[in-house]
Amino acid sequence: MLWLKAFHIIFVICWFAGIFYLPRIFVYYAASEHLVVRAQLAVMARRLYRFVTPFMVIAIALGLAMIAQNPDYYLQAKWMWLKLGGVAVLVVYHLLCGRYVSAINDNRNKRGHVFYRFFNEVPVLFLFAIVLLAILKPF
Repeated sequence: MLWLKAFHIIFVICWFAGIFYLPRIFVYYAASEHLVVRAQLAVMARRLYRFVTPFMVIAIALGLAMIAQNPDYYLQAKWMWLKLGGVAVLVVYHLLCGRYVSAINDNRNKRGHVFYRFFNEVPVLFLFAIVLLAILKPF
């Protein structure tokens, strides 16, 4: 169980590194007026998204494996359901990042840098909530 937990945490950290940095690339892309810079940022965004998506999948798989080892405990815990809800929101956020990556790479971006600056803060809020739920186990 501890090996699963350790690798789950490692892959969550890797996934979060990506979903923290990817929207920053969006900010720089939207703020730039230079076509060469925008093209490079679009490539960076596409590569980063492809790189971190497997981390998300592995982190979720390891989390589900931990739940499967003690489903009676985890599936009755209210904190776990809240945590899973937060993870679901983050998966939607990740997929939305993928849509923005596609829009940027297809030159269809309609969002400005201010939008992306606020968008960039969403995973931070969920990280705080999920970590607090997992550590404190309230309810």
